[in-house]
Amino acid sequence: MKRFTLFLAACLALAAGLRANAIDSRITAVTVYSDRAVVTRTADTKLSAGINELTFNALPANLLDQSLQVSGSGSTAVTILDVTAKQTFLPETPDPRRKDLEDQIKALREKDRSLADRASVLRTQSDLIGRLQTSAVSLGTGEKSERPNLDEVRNVLEYGQQQLLELAVALQDLDTQRDALQAKITALQNQLNELRPANRRSVKTVVVRVQSESAGDFNLALNYTVGGASWSPGYDARVASNDNKLQLGYFGNVRQNTGEDWNNVALTLSTARPSLGGSAPELGAWNLDVYKQPMRPDPMVTLSNFEAPAVKDYGYLKSNAAERTRIGMEIQKATIAQASVDTAATSATFKIAVPATIASDNSVQKVPVTTVELNAALSYATTPKVHAAAFLNAKVFNNSDYPLLAGAMNVFLDGTFVATSHLTTTMPGEKFDLALGADEGIAIEHKRVKKFTEETGVFSKDHRITYEYLITVQNNKRSTARVIVTDQVPVSRNEKIVVKVQAPPEKEVKPDAEGLLKWTLDLKPGEKRELTVKFTVEHSSDVQVDGLE
Repeated sequence: MKRFTLFLAACLALAAGLRANAIDSRITAVTVYSDRAVVTRTADTKLSAGINELTFNALPANLLDQSLQVSGSGSTAVTILDVTAKQTFLPETPDPRRKDLEDQIKALREKDRSLADRASVLRTQSDLIGRLQTSAVSLGTGEKSERPNLDEVRNVLEYGQQQLLELAVALQDLDTQRDALQAKITALQNQLNELRPANRRSVKTVVVRVQSESAGDFNLALNYTVGGASWSPGYDARVASNDNKLQLGYFGNVRQNTGEDWNNVALTLSTARPSLGGSAPELGAWNLDVYKQPMRPDPMVTLSNFEAPAVKDYGYLKSNAAERTRIGMEIQKATIAQASVDTAATSATFKIAVPATIASDNSVQKVPVTTVELNAALSYATTPKVHAAAFLNAKVFNNSDYPLLAGAMNVFLDGTFVATSHLTTTMPGEKFDLALGADEGIAIEHKRVKKFTEETGVFSKDHRITYEYLITVQNNKRSTARVIVTDQVPVSRNEKIVVKVQAPPEKEVKPDAEGLLKWTLDLKPGEKRELTVKFTVEHSSDVQVDGLE
């Protein structure tokens, strides 16, 4: 009895030095990568002297245990001892958004089953009436059988027909109601599928043990990595045809279904790709050997006798610490808030200027990163032989501090949407080309003015064909326009065919190896320029030339 008393006293003493505390935390910062997110939760709590257990409840089930990191500060000296995570299984889906959809689907399916049961009863009644009608009109067998009375038969048939019609209308109404229910169930199921991946009925509980020298206040920060989050860049490019500037709206398209909403958080978008690992992959040996004829399989054995082995995908995820500092910045008067950018050796991070809210429903949230004004050299390109139109192009110089990642781009010319394009990754100081579509302000015309065939030579009767084309370019805009005109002359691939270019003169424009001609014209407002392309094709009479117009 004495030993038990001592043991109980020791347990009470140990319990007195260990304080369990389920803390109330909130998400304050999130760093989003291309395939994951690092979440920072913070909480203010009070510590007792000794060892305290601080518990974070109901965290996402897909939280990576190896990514857990803890930091904190307080009014007393505190030592962080350890952090552990365990999985807790629940009787129902922990995500309230999924739970609501699942409950709605369940209720609709129960209603559908009730309608199906009712339809089954009506069909049974219909079958019974059908059997009664058959029995009423059937002739009995045997010597004592009586013939059915005609009036009774008529009454039975009329009554049965009326009942069958009423049952048919009721069944049709039930089918209509079930079709409407199925449409609602399908719509809700599609919404539920948008919340992929389906959360298991479990959550993670994280316990942080700290030792405090004395009672006091403590601010705790917990960082963890979760999947189901990503971001991709998007752009709105706005160009004025009379200005050599491009206004580029830079956005981050963020989506997440981590299982918890990010409400009013400090959001950071990172270009780092932790899934690639920290080092380059290694090459194995590249072996050469003598080719050996494979053995022919037994004709009695078919491919259906074998099953392909399952391919397993082994991967690993490296933990990444979330950034715990925010840079204060002044919001300038602009249509889009400016994010601050930190460029490291291998990546860049964009700290969004204002707090963001991203719901865990896998919908795309368009977050503004910045708006920059880039220098652009505008020019027109035309290939009038193919299409008599001038297409506006912009060669844009990234004179900003922002790396422009590859992403979709909406292009607006003079306030009008003209095209959807794609921007390739462009670092500060680099250039990219932007196609802005056809511009009717530059008039283009291409026509053949001459085709003349003649015979040359006294004895050989060779043929010479002369072609002449006229290209007209006119600038109907109010500003000077640079137009690059591309045309061509044929190229002979046989020594029996000779092509001689007569216009344009070689000192003006010289065709390249493929016969392409290029003029660069700087046209003033209202200016018109005519370009002549003239050439001859000579060949002997016994040669049939392929490719001539």
